[in-house]
Amino acid sequence: MCVVIGGIDEAGRGPVVGPMVIAVVVGDGEALRRLGVRDSKRLSPAARRRLFDEVLKAADCVNYVVVEPHVVDLYVQRGGLNALELDFTARLVEACPADLYYVDSPDVKPERYGAALSFLTGRRFVALHRGEEVPQVAAASIVAKVVRDRLMELVAQEAGGAGTGYPSDPKTVEALRTGRFPAECVRWSWRTVRG
Repeated sequence: MCVVIGGIDEAGRGPVVGPMVIAVVVGDGEALRRLGVRDSKRLSPAARRRLFDEVLKAADCVNYVVVEPHVVDLYVQRGGLNALELDFTARLVEACPADLYYVDSPDVKPERYGAALSFLTGRRFVALHRGEEVPQVAAASIVAKVVRDRLMELVAQEAGGAGTGYPSDPKTVEALRTGRFPAECVRWSWRTVRG
C-alpha cells in the first residue's frame, strides 16, 4: 500500500513588510529528494527558482495561499500567528489531498500544533521542528519562498529598492521611517512601526 504524503511550510512569518505565503506539496518523496530539495534558507535564490520549476513538474499537487499584511495584522491582534497558520493550512490542504501531512511547526510544542491541524481538518498531521528534512516539506518551503520573493520584488520596485522587509534590515527600517512602502504592504501590528 502506497501512502500519499504532503508537506507544508511557510515563508514570511517574521517580516514587517509583505505577505506570508503558506505552501503545500504532495508527491513522491524520493523523486523530490533526487531533485535536491532542502530548506529554502539553505539554497541560493537561483537554486530556489530552478527547483521551484522542477517541483511543479515532479509533484502530484502544489498549492499555496498568500496571506496579505492586513490579514496578518488581524490575526496578531486576535489570536496570533499560530492561529493564522492553523486556519490557512486547514483551508489549503483541501486542494491537495494526502493520507498524511508533515508540517514545519511554528509552535514550540509540535505535537500540539499537529493535533490542532488533525482536529480542524480530520486528516493526519505530524508537526516537526526542522520539518524541512521531509522532502515534501522542503519542496513546500521552496515554493513558499519563491512565491514570496516574487511578490517582494514588486514591493521593492514600488518602494525604490527598500530592503528585505525584515525588522533587522536597516534599509527596511529607513524606508518605513520615510514612508516609502505602500501602506497596504506594511504589517502595522509589528513593534517596528508601532514605535
